[in-house]
Amino acid sequence: MPGSRDEKITEGLDGLRQRLKHYAGLGAGFAKWRGVIAITSYAPSRNGIRANAHVLARYAMYCQEAGIVPVVEPEVLADGEPGDHSIQRCEEVTAETLEAVFKELRLAGVDLSGMLLKPNMVTPGLRSRDRVGVEEVAQRTVDTLRACVPAAVPGIAFLSGGQSDEEATAHLSAMNRIPNLPWALTFSYGRALQTSALVTWDGKDENVAAAQRAFAHRARMNSLAALGEWRPELDLAA
Repeated sequence: MPGSRDEKITEGLDGLRQRLKHYAGLGAGFAKWRGVIAITSYAPSRNGIRANAHVLARYAMYCQEAGIVPVVEPEVLADGEPGDHSIQRCEEVTAETLEAVFKELRLAGVDLSGMLLKPNMVTPGLRSRDRVGVEEVAQRTVDTLRACVPAAVPGIAFLSGGQSDEEATAHLSAMNRIPNLPWALTFSYGRALQTSALVTWDGKDENVAAAQRAFAHRARMNSLAALGEWRPELDLAA
């Protein structure tokens, strides 16, 4: 991002309004925009967070104008460099990021009831020595969301952010066991949904059926987690 020290901003707003109208005409019902926030000794800056929040809000406004549901994805990286930050630092940056995003969404006139949020969970960096339990990740994440995300937002679909398959599933299930959540909490995982299938497949035709079973199992485990019904023994029994 110009004027910053190695911070990133997602580009592509030029012409987006017209492209969204075209996509809506083709039948698109939703779109996603990702803004990346890295934690280092000097980042994120307040300007970096604000700039990404502003772009996310403009994208969301254009989506709703075209009749497309915006999925708003501000990701505080756990697997960036150096990736050794504490869970407390992640909590602080996640809260600051979400506050900035919803401030910009309101200023842009985005209908919060017509969008979805795709955030990170509050976890230590992947190279941190600060290892914490499942319940702490779940509680800190929910506390941060309660403080920053309006109840008008209907759903929150988490990214996995480099977590292992079972970690991402366990954290989601623990969050859904916390009572009186104002939003639906679900998953929009990449690696944590696909890794076991890809490892099982290994590019070999003879492994396709086993890879499909691995993917179906992981999808089922996460579906249970979205209901707060996943248990570790369900994975062990697979």
